Amino acid sequence: MDTKIALPKKRDCRVAGVILAAGSSSRIGRVKQLLAFRETTVLGQVIENAAGSVLDTVILVLGHGAEEIQKVVRLEGVTMVMNEAHALGQSTSLRAGLSAVSAKTGGVMFILGDQPLVGPDVMNSLIDGYSRTRAPIVLPTHQGRRGNPVVIDRTLFARIESLTGDLGARVLFEEYAEAIVEIETEDDSIHFDLDTWDDYRNLLDREGSR
Repeated sequence: MDTKIALPKKRDCRVAGVILAAGSSSRIGRVKQLLAFRETTVLGQVIENAAGSVLDTVILVLGHGAEEIQKVVRLEGVTMVMNEAHALGQSTSLRAGLSAVSAKTGGVMFILGDQPLVGPDVMNSLIDGYSRTRAPIVLPTHQGRRGNPVVIDRTLFARIESLTGDLGARVLFEEYAEAIVEIETEDDSIHFDLDTWDDYRNLLDREGSR
């Protein structure tokens, strides 16, 4: 069902970044956030990318492997949130991230912790699109295909809080289809995340070909 909502005339457009990195990496069999990438790790690169953007703050949601991640990854300047219920699905990480968002924040960019190729330029283009439109949902596309990360306005925070199980923010896309603003990018990294060893090998191949 498509849900029409009115766009507010004025609202603080500061955007907080919430990095979702609480998953169990079950298909890889180890903490994929700590796989080596560039001069750091997969998650370390994601954090660097977010810190290099114009995001107002960066919030990191940890769960599975949190103790090991904290020993390896530099977390200076990052607000860390523990999701003890991560085994219940991604909705719990969305809610955990929102719990650390300032009341002065206009929107949140949900960033996947296994997308190290999504750089500051992509993030900044989404923030710019959100700032210009104040749309409830702003997301990137490449050759017409949607990807991540996604900016969601404060007006939908309560709806996110109501999600349960392994439902991510994607469930909102059908509900608010007419309110979505798409930002086209030439960067196909918005489609690339790490779920398997083949994905990791492809990541290293892509990096080596640059």
